[in-house]
Amino acid sequence: MISNNQIKHFSSLLTKKYRLKENKFIIEGEKSVIEGIKSKLDCEAILFSRKYYDQNQEKIELIKNKKVKTFILDSKEFKKISDTKSPQGIAGVFFKKSTNINDLFPVADNLLVLVDNISDPGNLGTIIRNCDWFGIKTIILSRNTVEFTNPKVLRSTMGSIFHTDIIEIDDFSEVERLKKTGYEILCADTKGESIFTYKNTKKKIVVFSNEAHGPSEEILKYINVKITIPKIGNAESLNVSSASAVILAELTKQRFTG
Repeated sequence: MISNNQIKHFSSLLTKKYRLKENKFIIEGEKSVIEGIKSKLDCEAILFSRKYYDQNQEKIELIKNKKVKTFILDSKEFKKISDTKSPQGIAGVFFKKSTNINDLFPVADNLLVLVDNISDPGNLGTIIRNCDWFGIKTIILSRNTVEFTNPKVLRSTMGSIFHTDIIEIDDFSEVERLKKTGYEILCADTKGESIFTYKNTKKKIVVFSNEAHGPSEEILKYINVKITIPKIGNAESLNVSSASAVILAELTKQRFTG
């Protein structure tokens, strides 16, 4: 049995203010919740609608085997904790992992991603998912980027949020620290060297930024190389999340070609 106070608490996590205060987030969807309980993040509770609970006993048993606290809500109660118009009927509340830039030192990964000034939740979520696809574990977010525990961001990651380490930074002086350890800073831009001719040799951080306004002035002074995807057709531009998939595919190609 779930109390009104518990529903109020869980629904408050749909608001940024309370996510920051509680250091928690709520995520919806079967795939995302299952990825969450398999991850190293601590889980406060899994919430089911009565309909989902009755129709998905195999998944329910999997979750119960993880010894996670569970609650069954009626449809009206579940809508209060949901950010979607047609919820699947399963959501999880997880504690946000505490990470900062110092966790990167010493750095083992040869390729990191830095997201700068991206406000669209769908774009950030897809970039995180793309990073997961290409095996990139560490993603750095600038302070002017949408919060990664935003429900729309989480939904767009399709569970990849649980496979990556997200580090939020307040200023770009931390990027200088990484440069001193041998990282080259690449920036995806409409004007730059073709990603297909770029000599992919050094450790690198690739920066993806707002497609309309480009990289912020703050990050530009740290950039070593601007890279671009050559245009062949007539499209005005590429969505930044689509561009990230192309660029990351090229930068990780050597893993498959030796």
